[in-house]
Amino acid sequence: MLETQILNKHLNELMDGLTAKVFRTYNASRTLQEQLELLTDPDAPVSAKILQYNRANRAVAVLCNHQRAAPKSFDKSMANLQKKINDKRDQVTETEKECKQLKKIAKSGGSQKEKINYEKKKKALERLKEQLEKLEHSATDKEENKTIALGTSKLNYLDPRISVAWCKKFNVPIEKVYNKTQRQKFQWAIDMATGEYNFLGEPMNMTKNSSDGEGDDEDYE
Repeated sequence: MLETQILNKHLNELMDGLTAKVFRTYNASRTLQEQLELLTDPDAPVSAKILQYNRANRAVAVLCNHQRAAPKSFDKSMANLQKKINDKRDQVTETEKECKQLKKIAKSGGSQKEKINYEKKKKALERLKEQLEKLEHSATDKEENKTIALGTSKLNYLDPRISVAWCKKFNVPIEKVYNKTQRQKFQWAIDMATGEYNFLGEPMNMTKNSSDGEGDDEDYE
């Protein structure tokens, strides 16, 4: 087994500041950029884009072997989420029936009020369908990330400018990707990156991100 400390000492002799984590960070960031370009649907709703982002991030976590045991509360949490999905589906089904009836009345010489009621019900149905889709995306995301630790790679091995640029380019709120503490940590990236930033078009310079987080290097065999 090649210990990280020995490897880092050798690499630092080749170039000041060069460590195993620099290579790990570069490979992780490259993978995220490539996966985002492959998976992102620009016309998808925000909830679907978050699912696509997490799938790209999961490819990085697999690359870095960031596995975890399923949370003890996972089954209960999924059951609660599935109940919400079932309840929302019932609401959609019922509202579709009501909408169909109101549409028939409105088109068969209904009053102005009845036509307005139909339009209101149609908009309500659209909102319910959006809510159902969001819940379904959440359930899929939760299941797919059951045994993957996305946070480790996102905070320690990825150039945050990739995520910030992706959010800006595809109109996804940054708070959907980074919480308040994380946004403070990566404020420099939020200020710096535009929607046009592309990691693959940048030279390999991961010093800033690689210096964050201690004790993240692992032994390499």
